[in-house]
Amino acid sequence: MTDAASPWLIVGLGNPGPEYAGNRHNVGFMVADLLAERMGGRFKAHKARAQVVEGRIGPPGPSNRRVVVAKPSSFMNLSGGPTTALRDFFKVPVANIIAVHDELDIDYGMLRLKLGGGDNGHNGLKSITKSLGAEYHRVRFGIGRPPGRMPVADFVLKDFSSAERKELAYFVDRAADAVEALVLEGLERAQTTYNS
Repeated sequence: MTDAASPWLIVGLGNPGPEYAGNRHNVGFMVADLLAERMGGRFKAHKARAQVVEGRIGPPGPSNRRVVVAKPSSFMNLSGGPTTALRDFFKVPVANIIAVHDELDIDYGMLRLKLGGGDNGHNGLKSITKSLGAEYHRVRFGIGRPPGRMPVADFVLKDFSSAERKELAYFVDRAADAVEALVLEGLERAQTTYNS
């Protein structure tokens, strides 16, 4: 059960540094950037080894929610440390944490929202689950499977293809909408709208 008075922590997963910025593995950062832009905020360095924006989402009034959008400054496979430190600093219940991440087992651009579950080999989720347990929300952004025999590690650390980039802004926008719906309307309603 989520706590209406507590803030939400939205963690976009990715790797820091300009050389990773366009990678499939960094789509969580792309969604976090858009959410920050929508809130009119700028990322600032936080002692929890993350870039953070604080703000509110939703219409003005009692129904809007306080949120902290974060991009860990650690590499993907160490995301659990910054996420746990942010949880403690902002006093966020685990049920109010959302990890936004790339997902190989879903077609490109499709979304799946869920609470809990396994990490499906995703090193960012593996690290967060090890630190927090599995009962946090996930917004899974489909990137599809690598073509032919390309190793998964090579595929996720490559930039989106030129064909994919034509639709990327639309899909990132939709993922940001899904995060906002999850915070404001709850998981079931958000799933009904966005799980494709």
